[in-house]
Amino acid sequence: MTQPFQHARVQRATPSSRIAMSLCVIVLVGLVTMPWWASSGNIRWAIELSCYLAIAQMWNLLAGYAGLVSVGQQAFIGVAGYMLFVLAQNFGVNPFVAVILSLIAPAVLAVPTYLLLRRLDGPYFAIGTWVVAEAVRLATSNIDYLNAGAGLTLRVMTQYSQHEREVAFVILCALLLVATIGGSYWLLRSRIGLALTAMRDNPVAAASQGVNVGRLRFAIFIAAAVGTGFAGAIYYMAQLRITPAAGFDPFWASMSIFIVMVGGIGAIEGAIVGALIYFFADRLFGEYGSAYLIVLGLLTLIIALYARGGVWGLLQKLGDHPWFPVQRKLVLEDKR
Repeated sequence: MTQPFQHARVQRATPSSRIAMSLCVIVLVGLVTMPWWASSGNIRWAIELSCYLAIAQMWNLLAGYAGLVSVGQQAFIGVAGYMLFVLAQNFGVNPFVAVILSLIAPAVLAVPTYLLLRRLDGPYFAIGTWVVAEAVRLATSNIDYLNAGAGLTLRVMTQYSQHEREVAFVILCALLLVATIGGSYWLLRSRIGLALTAMRDNPVAAASQGVNVGRLRFAIFIAAAVGTGFAGAIYYMAQLRITPAAGFDPFWASMSIFIVMVGGIGAIEGAIVGALIYFFADRLFGEYGSAYLIVLGLLTLIIALYARGGVWGLLQKLGDHPWFPVQRKLVLEDKR
């Protein structure tokens, strides 16, 4: 009895991913149109959540795929924020254009930072990034041109009406989400994504198969710095003020670690789930202060010990329904 001929095809999309893509389009459209239907308070929440999503996604790409655990990403948030304020306030650049120009600062800072720390590994690399962030904070605090520790205020924003500012903010947030989440998805589905996955699983084996681990890590480090700086510039432009203590606050690193560890490291969906958990938990329980932070820390520890895949990993055990599938599945079809 002859066997039917089997035709093989590579499956990239799934029913769950098609639904997720449709929801993403709806969310982006809803975000961009918020100034015409949402309150100013809800718009501020959307800006904050967008920044959390972007920063966490960049840390997830950095630690979950490149294997570079950083606790100093606040350095890129601070330098992007300060460059935005200097360009807009001191040089008269349109503040919304200055947001894009400010991305030069984290890119420039990321190059010597990586070259300085690239020989370090594991906890030594993490400590090195924190030292760099603290050094940049101390330097910023002592530069009179940047008003030292008193910080800067974005007074030029008074030239625009509240509606104009809100329209610009939601457009920038939409671009931020497309660049960070959409960019990560596009990257992980490309040939570079295959190299990143191989490097995540075993960097030595990946190098033996021709993957230039050092160059790829360098590129991811710069990309993560730029994406993180983009979010920082938008966040502090919305705040209208930046200080060294705020811009270079270690809170940004701890927030990223919590979001990614609880949501699920090494998965685009994990960073999204973790950011939503953190955002709503902060709204509901943030008033409890230090007790709330202790609970967040214990939750992170429990997840790290007993559910390393995070909440997203637990959800996937109930069924394989990816929102952003990056794997390639070989499907055999009978041809009679």
